[in-house]
Amino acid sequence: MPTGNGLRERKKRETRVALSLATIRLCVERGWDHVTIEDIAAAADVSVRTFRNYFSNKAEAIAAAHVERTLRIADEIRASPSGEPLWESIVEAVQANFAPDDSTGVEFRRWRDGVSLMLAEPALQGEVLKANAATQDELARAIAERAGTDLAHDVYPKLVAAVIGAGSAVAIEHCLRAERPTPLDQVLREVFDRLAAGLPVPSDLGVHRDH
Repeated sequence: MPTGNGLRERKKRETRVALSLATIRLCVERGWDHVTIEDIAAAADVSVRTFRNYFSNKAEAIAAAHVERTLRIADEIRASPSGEPLWESIVEAVQANFAPDDSTGVEFRRWRDGVSLMLAEPALQGEVLKANAATQDELARAIAERAGTDLAHDVYPKLVAAVIGAGSAVAIEHCLRAERPTPLDQVLREVFDRLAAGLPVPSDLGVHRDH
């Protein structure tokens, strides 16, 4: 049974996530400039004071979802079967936490367009960078534990953690900029398959360069 402190921390984490998701949904639906802290608090069914207890602004609230997602990825990498190849565990964890259920329909296209506009906000870009820095060490620790290596002396866990962040960002940007709706789970799989293979130069790219 959870202890009092454990239950309290779980409730706080759930509130943070609820506020973050409400902020994302409203900013995607209405546009960045048309969402207030009051709107977010009402959507999450909390007071404005409660929002301010967790976040100082909308950008910080949105970035919190990225922090939570990365922490879940780290937890799932730790919990993956010991006999499963590390990169397979990474791909499964990333896909489970990044890819939406429907990435081809009309609703996804609306979501994609709204997210693209939201991510263009300079304030949010700064908070996402902070979120990446805040979660890199935890992700590296999870990889070190899973790979059975020493984080203090081996560069590999930190390198893989950085690659996970970069690969995920590339996949998301590719899908957001694609002319046609592109399933994020497929792009994530391609990105990490190529990374796991050592990023070989595609054969067709070599042909184009020769010409």
